[in-house]
Parts: sequence; structure tokens; C-alpha cells
Amino acid sequence: MNKEIEVSVVMPCLNEEKAIGACVRKIKEVFSRDGIAGEIIVADNGSVDRSSEIAKQEGATVVLEPQRGYGAAYLRGLKEARGKYILIGDSDNTYDFYDMPKFLKSLKSGNDFVMGSRFKGRIRKGAMSWSHRYIGNPILSCMTRLFFHTALSDIHCGLRAFTVEAYRKMRLRTAGMEFATEMVVSALRHNLKISEIPINYYPRKGESKLIPLSDAWRHIRFMLLYCPAWLYFIPGITGFAIGLCILSLLLKGPFLFLGRYWDMHLMVFASVISILSYQMLHLGIYAHTFAIKQGFLKYDAVTLFFKRHFNLERGIFAGGGIFIIGFTVMLFIFLEWFSRDFGSLYRIRESIFAMTLSVIGLQTIFSSFFISLLFLEKK
Repeated sequence: MNKEIEVSVVMPCLNEEKAIGACVRKIKEVFSRDGIAGEIIVADNGSVDRSSEIAKQEGATVVLEPQRGYGAAYLRGLKEARGKYILIGDSDNTYDFYDMPKFLKSLKSGNDFVMGSRFKGRIRKGAMSWSHRYIGNPILSCMTRLFFHTALSDIHCGLRAFTVEAYRKMRLRTAGMEFATEMVVSALRHNLKISEIPINYYPRKGESKLIPLSDAWRHIRFMLLYCPAWLYFIPGITGFAIGLCILSLLLKGPFLFLGRYWDMHLMVFASVISILSYQMLHLGIYAHTFAIKQGFLKYDAVTLFFKRHFNLERGIFAGGGIFIIGFTVMLFIFLEWFSRDFGSLYRIRESIFAMTLSVIGLQTIFSSFFISLLFLEKK
């Protein structure tokens, strides 16, 4: 009778014949030394060297994933995992699998998800380039901390462990390098209990598969898509407020600032910024609502408040009110022009302001219909 698997170690692999054997041997040594009933799963992502052969010879289970991508390889390997606990790490020998007991101890103490931290541990000479160590990783980690309110120090550390229940809750799906960020973000959004362990990081054996700028953009793109507050709402609210303030100031006439007078050109610019920023806010509502309906995001306090207090009729009423104000101003301007037999008329400021309100009002009315459609519930 087969012994129940306690720990599954999953490693993605793409042409790692120089390192894969050493990684598998370290894991097996830990299994033997600590009496762990474990399995090793290597997800081969299209290797053309002897990686798969070596992994099999060392006793690992090799599964093939033809779709290229860091996340695709992991998803294939994780699909085969049977253990109560899962540990993942790269197969290039940069991570020390002798640290496995520390991760398991943290999981068994009640944590759902355990991250390694290279920055709290020791990064060996030659293990990480200067740009990755002092620019790339710190910036991406700082963005994640800011966007998703976490204190984790090394968001992209590849050595991680989690319970099988936590993995099911995370519902991971991305196929590229952004898989690493998705895992952290999903763990945070599902309120998993997370801990961090200092680890050592070693120079890799073999050729790196990273494409710095492209992979960094994948991470940034993912974070922005999953954090509509920073992609849509913060810039939208900021631009809309600034635009309306400038419009209101210039409605009275030019004003002196920084030693010069600001007038009509700035007012046109403020009108455009107001309209575009307001549209950005609406796009944020569309995107956020759609993402929630598709299961990518969860309802938050702001969305729940908006859902409780918004309905189509209120949206039409608010938009209609704004449009009527703008239209009324334009009507008075037209009547004044008419009274002058369509002669010369200088009402440019009022016209810009009225046009801006009219556009915003119409945007509100038609957006209300679309948002109401998004909020419809299926039985």
C-alpha cells in the first residue's frame, strides 16, 4: 500500500541539465533525513537538452507542458501534486532546497503561505545582477506593497510553500512570469496567513531565461490590472478634481501664478483633462465590476458601497442634472448671440465650461445604463 504523500515539490524546467540533478538530490536527501513522505514533480517546458532524462534518472516524476511560460509550467506541475503541503522552486540550483524543513515548520505552525526572502537572507556574489538587486526587484516589490498593502520584502522570490487548500483558494491562471506576482496577490486577496523566511540565493547554473524589461512589464501589467484604484481611480479622481478647479478659477478670468497670467489655453486643456479623467473613472468602474463578475477580483468596501447606493435612475438623474446645467448655459449664450443679430460675442469661457458639463452629463447617463447591465445578477 502506497504511503500518503505529505510534501510535493514542484519545479519548472527549461534546459537545466547542469542543475536539475543537484536539485533533485538535495530534495531527496531532505526527504530521507527528515522522514518525509514526498514526491518531486518536474514540469518540463520544452527542454531540448537532457534535463528530463536526468530528472527521471534521479527519481523525479517528469510531466511535459508544451505551452511556453513560467506559469504554464507551474500550473501543469501543480496539477499533478498530491501532497498536503507544496513547495515550489526553480530548477537552476539558485535556491537551497535544504531550507525545506523551515518552510514546512512554518506551514505546520498554522501559516497558509510561506515566502522566502533573499533580501532578508544572503545573496551570494554573482547570484543577482546589480540592476535586478537594486532597481528591478525593489521597485516591483515596493509597488506590490503599495498597491496591495503587504509587508513582504521579496515579492519575486521563487522559493515558496503553501498548503493544498491555499493553492485551491488562489485559483491561479496566468501562464507567464507574472505567475509569481499573481500568487502573492491572490494569497493577499484571499486573506491567507502569510509568513516570510530569510534564505540564501546562489548563482545559477546554466543560461538565464529572464527577459528583464519584458518580464518586468508583465509583472507591472498584472498589478495594474488587479489594482484598479491605481490604474483608474486615483489618476481619474486627481485629474478630474484638478481640471474642474482650473475651469472654475478661469471662468472668472485670467489669474496670476508663478509670475505669469494663465488664461484661455489652460482652460481648454483643463476641460480636456476633466473629460478624459471622468471617462477614466467610468472605465475603472466597468473594469472592476467585470473583473469581480469573472472571479478575478473580490468585492471590496468601495464597490459594495457603490453597488448599494447606485441604480440606473439615480445615474440618469445625476447625469441629466449636470447636462441640463451645461445646456442651459449654452442656451443663454445662444440667446445673447441671437439678441445681437448673430454679431460678435465673447463668451468663450462660459462656452468651454458649459461644453464640459454637457459632455460629463451625457457620459454619466449612458455609463449608468452600461454599469446597470454589469450589475445584473444571473439566477
